[in-house]
Amino acid sequence: MHYEIFFLSVTMKREYSKWCSVSLITAIYVLAGLAGALLFAVMLSHLPAVHPLVALLCADVLATVIVWGFGLLFENVSVYDPYWSVFPPVTYLIWAVYTGVWSLPVILLLIASWYWGWRLTRNWVITFKGIAHEDWRYTKYRSLHPVLFQLINFFGLNMFPTLVVFAAMLPGLKLYEQSAVSLSAVQLILLIFGCVVCIASATIQLIADKQIHDFRATNPGKYCNVGLWKHGRHPNYFGEIQFWWGIWIMYAALNGVDWFICGAIAMTAMFMGISIPLMEKRQLQNKPGYAEYRKQTRILI
Repeated sequence: MHYEIFFLSVTMKREYSKWCSVSLITAIYVLAGLAGALLFAVMLSHLPAVHPLVALLCADVLATVIVWGFGLLFENVSVYDPYWSVFPPVTYLIWAVYTGVWSLPVILLLIASWYWGWRLTRNWVITFKGIAHEDWRYTKYRSLHPVLFQLINFFGLNMFPTLVVFAAMLPGLKLYEQSAVSLSAVQLILLIFGCVVCIASATIQLIADKQIHDFRATNPGKYCNVGLWKHGRHPNYFGEIQFWWGIWIMYAALNGVDWFICGAIAMTAMFMGISIPLMEKRQLQNKPGYAEYRKQTRILI
């Protein structure tokens, strides 16, 4: 009986305020992180043949499964939304502690990733309405595919982004193996350039966030076409794509071009093939005049 009361109270999402919801999601993420860390430690101690990056991937997958599980409990896929901005910077920092590597490439990576993560998490907190609110994309999938939704939820809305982000993170994780390398002038310039690209990308997103929030406050129901939004229809997505290319540039500065470029390519393909078309379709349906704006304005800056 007590368990039934507990689960009934949990699923009554409307009773949670915004900040109570933020605290709840924070607790979920701490639990997921601890479970992932435990799995990582167990795999390395009992399976010495396993590469640490493979163990890290397994920990990432387990943490995602836990977050997904709580999303089911609260009937809200948006429980997963902050995962994107939290996992990379926290993991990069933990990896520095784990490897004991605090080289210049790693320090630049940490600066870039934590600035980016702060910006994205800050925007999530600002726009987050509480555990009762689910992003319109997920609600749309629920209505269009009621039978297959839980498969779409697990594989498409939770696990797929996790794997894409992990692939895009790999070039940064490989920087920890470059601590003994003496950097040439060209390598140093490219390394710093990659870091600058990352910071510039997050700054573009930060500016775009401010502009669209201010615009929506005074122009409800209209599409934003001021500031950066005047020069590109999706400056926030542009910044996100460019950030991950910045991470890859930092890696390529020391290693050249190899298959690790696939992460940045996958990230670009996900935004260009899924996120942007989905947003464009919604804007065309809901924002009068957006079709003309679309003709006159580039898709990215």
